[in-house]
Amino acid sequence: MESPTQTADYIEPMTEFLVKHYSDQLREISLSSDPKLHYPLFLEYAELVDDNPSLARQVFSNPEHYLRQFDDSAILAHKIALEHMKKFEKKIGIEKRFIHVRINTSGSPLERSPETFPSIGRVRVKHRGILMMLKGTVIRSGAVKMYEGEKMYRCRKCKHMFPIFPELESINSIVKPPFCPSQRSKACEGTNFDPVDDTVTRHDYQEIKIQENTQVLGVGVIPRSILVVLKDDLVDNVKAGDDVVVSGILTSKWSHDLKDVRCDLEPMLIANHVRRTNELKSEIDISDDLIEKFKNFWSHFKDTPLKGRNAILRGICPQVFGLFTVKLAVALTLIGGVQHVDASGTKVRGESHLLLIGDPGTGKSQFLKFAAKLSNKAVITTGLGSTSAGLTVTAVKDGGEWMLEAGALVLADGGLCCIDEFDSMREHDRATIHEAMEQQSISVAKAGLVTTLSTKTIVFGATNPKGQYDPDQSLSVNTALSGPLLSRFDIVLVLLDTKNPEWDAVVSSHILAEVQIEQGREVDDLTTIWPLPMLQRYIQFVKKNFRPVLSKEAEEIISSYYRLQRRSSTHNAARTTVRMLESLIRLAQAHARLMFRNEVTRLDAITAILCIESSMTISAIVDSMGNALHSNFSEEPDQEYVKQEKIILGKLRRDDIY
Repeated sequence: MESPTQTADYIEPMTEFLVKHYSDQLREISLSSDPKLHYPLFLEYAELVDDNPSLARQVFSNPEHYLRQFDDSAILAHKIALEHMKKFEKKIGIEKRFIHVRINTSGSPLERSPETFPSIGRVRVKHRGILMMLKGTVIRSGAVKMYEGEKMYRCRKCKHMFPIFPELESINSIVKPPFCPSQRSKACEGTNFDPVDDTVTRHDYQEIKIQENTQVLGVGVIPRSILVVLKDDLVDNVKAGDDVVVSGILTSKWSHDLKDVRCDLEPMLIANHVRRTNELKSEIDISDDLIEKFKNFWSHFKDTPLKGRNAILRGICPQVFGLFTVKLAVALTLIGGVQHVDASGTKVRGESHLLLIGDPGTGKSQFLKFAAKLSNKAVITTGLGSTSAGLTVTAVKDGGEWMLEAGALVLADGGLCCIDEFDSMREHDRATIHEAMEQQSISVAKAGLVTTLSTKTIVFGATNPKGQYDPDQSLSVNTALSGPLLSRFDIVLVLLDTKNPEWDAVVSSHILAEVQIEQGREVDDLTTIWPLPMLQRYIQFVKKNFRPVLSKEAEEIISSYYRLQRRSSTHNAARTTVRMLESLIRLAQAHARLMFRNEVTRLDAITAILCIESSMTISAIVDSMGNALHSNFSEEPDQEYVKQEKIILGKLRRDDIY
């Protein structure tokens, strides 16, 4: 360990580094009006490595001491910035007492090493005391508290003053040194110390718990979690459900004293920097070459765009034969529409929801699991194994304090939540997801904690019909799901096993031949079928880069169809609400994105109508939609579309609507 004198030797180069590279941040801090606040100064570790490798090595190996010295250096650099502003800019700033250097390790060598960036489940004693990074999802967020930090003490014998820092291991208790720490030629050896009045520094303090992502774990592995301590400017920056990368110092704390339970040390990370990754989604890298490949693909299918679209759809759940309608619905649901915020601030969600209703063995669970693979962030659960608290949020008591722990919908914020066996959920549990699906938030009032959590997630449900499916009855009767819940799903597809001998023969041949197809498949040939990694990147790219706008013609078609449905709705009363109009817009926008376009055309509007028609028990326009289970890929989809378009537009015009 470095002595205080050796550590202090680095204060001058630290100050020079901050003045040289971070003068803009120092200037902003100086011009801020509140001198009592704790201000962050964001430093790039990669830049420190390039400028002063020796100092960077010391910060990594002994962060507890050197980060404290960096904070002192930031105060000195701030004073230099104040003098510079007063002398050259004729501006008078306000001197600040608390500045904390926050080291961003993104893009540095620390991020590329498994020793400094392990998974939470692989944190060991060897990581204690070094600067390290952990990645996870916030599952619990505690209340913001206040604790006494460093305090000055005076030796009664030699009057030497020195600071004492609280020990987090023993729940922030102050431990006095056994002897006076004065660095004099003759040792003082005093043992009595008195606190100096008005020298205590108080800090904001918050504990959160982060859990490793379940998608990167193997089957049967329990996701591990770790306690993270946030101090000063870091508190209240993250909430339950956020994906974060935390850099800090691994230490330990004594577990709470419980009766008949052994008191052990549990690992704890004292955070220095917290980076939210919700909006970044940088896990999937999309290169320029890949974007060029997408453009070349669509230029190849310029004259037959639907054939190109079907080549993409064939890559969705390739082990399941046919089911064109379901694969199209899955693609449109995952891509989604564009969120709209009106002048009053009311939000109309951009995420779509999909419900598959079908007999056993029709491939519902296969689609759920494949959709989870396609999504960057996904949580899979079952209706029988999920309570309302497990789906939304639960209140837990930890150390005498109530905290909120995120459920499946909150953890899937910004991603996909798959709920299998939807019919197995209890009625009051199903009611809890109403707000989460439409308003994309969950209002909580538990154990005195009243708050709102974000659930901007896609809900993908699968359920069996209640008994034998009766086509003459409404969806509510066949599924025992309430009308308000059904209306929140953009697409509801019914898969019925009709025991068709011809269809069974084709399906069995496909399953038996699947092994040979896999062995002979060319990965780079996108004109026939797309591999999973390419599909993931394509969906992420079109969601990020395309915000389709409805053309006048598409608006008229969607509006006309909606009015026709409202007039003719009998069995489908639960589905033909204003939500259906919003669903049509979302599906049309999603199809435009799928087709690599920024404008919603007639083709997209008609396709959205065909998806909604597949959701209806009794169709308003297309009488021969048939069973979604038996929908197959057409050899000439563009020619078939022309026929469907003619039927739909003819029907709309005949009713004097369009």
